[in-house]
Amino acid sequence: MTMCRLSECIAPAFRPVHRAIWEERCTEAVLYGGRGSCKSSFASIELLLQLIRHPKVHGVVLRKRENRLRTSVYAQMQWAILTLGLSHQFKMTVSPMEISYLPTGQKIYFFGMDDPGKIKSIKAPFGHIGLLWFEELDQFSGPEEIRSVEQSVLRGGDYSLVFKTFNPPQSASHWVNRAVAGEKEGRICYKSSYLDVPPQWLGRRFLEDAQFLREKNVHAYEHEYLGVSNGTGGQVFSNVTVRSIGEEERSRLDWRYRGIDWGWYPDPFCYLEMAYLAQEQRLFVLDEVSGNKLSNERIAELLRQHGVGAQHRITADSGGEGIKSSSDLRARGLDVHPAMKGPGSVDYSMKWLASLREIVIDPERCPRAAAEFTQYEFEKNQSGDTVSGFPDRDNHAIDAARYGLERIWQKPFRQNRLHG
Repeated sequence: MTMCRLSECIAPAFRPVHRAIWEERCTEAVLYGGRGSCKSSFASIELLLQLIRHPKVHGVVLRKRENRLRTSVYAQMQWAILTLGLSHQFKMTVSPMEISYLPTGQKIYFFGMDDPGKIKSIKAPFGHIGLLWFEELDQFSGPEEIRSVEQSVLRGGDYSLVFKTFNPPQSASHWVNRAVAGEKEGRICYKSSYLDVPPQWLGRRFLEDAQFLREKNVHAYEHEYLGVSNGTGGQVFSNVTVRSIGEEERSRLDWRYRGIDWGWYPDPFCYLEMAYLAQEQRLFVLDEVSGNKLSNERIAELLRQHGVGAQHRITADSGGEGIKSSSDLRARGLDVHPAMKGPGSVDYSMKWLASLREIVIDPERCPRAAAEFTQYEFEKNQSGDTVSGFPDRDNHAIDAARYGLERIWQKPFRQNRLHG
């Protein structure tokens, strides 16, 4: 592989990192930035090059969830093999999910952290595992989980190289943003954006979308495309994970909860379907119906289109016209009940949501919920100090979640009121 060929598949901005790796001045490459920054492309190519360069070293590629492996990092490694023109030298299998380098028998393994025990039991056929890639680093639980994986995987041998790639979370206080700021011998932290990539690599549509968002919402553009952590640091929900929830995972989530926050205009109507795992304290936001100027007749129609029937209990906002709207939907065959509410219920339910171990939101099916939960922040006064209380704005999906889960948090809430 000549440098001329490499220049066609490694973005110019990454060449200093590439040189540092080949001169063995780098043992950990932390690559972060916005969309289209080619950080994952670089990591996949460099991992292959180092595998070939070290014939007794194997690799492990990780994501937080196993169900995202095949369409993300596994596909990314396939792309790297094809791009380097080495498809005849590698064997790629899905079950088990691994890639073999045929000349030597070296392996690249793929794992999700759903079952940490699999990581601890990895055994290479010879040599040692020295290449490790954490994709979407921000989705892992924290530095303790990362250290545990590194200690389990990187055992034996003199050579190791770790890749950590991610899009910076909006909040500067997120653990992964703080970790980047720390110094460590052999670590290179490199930030990139689509502006560092040859435009022809990205295509006209990508560039047009970036420019459109820049003109429409510069704050969102800076975060999504430039990788700027431009949140105020006052996020209410620091426990949110935004990712796809596949059909297999959905089928395992038995207990469903449904909530409605009424709206017309400019406030939108919002319905959420959720699943809650009490023992794990994890909430899954699975489906959403939202819109402005929706009549009750239209709402009933949309809910039926989303599979909601008479057998599905829904808890809805009981304020304002809520009682009448609930009655209208019951007349149309839907099991809608008004929320109980009560003094202090908003603060209690908001704190309960914020205290959960994790709130997983499917962004494709629930775009409003994903936006609200990740962007909802405490207000600040003119001095920049956080104001106590939860702002009553941009929280329609959040309120739908509170109402839908009322049966869970109302019991401890009423007990607290009784003894408080």
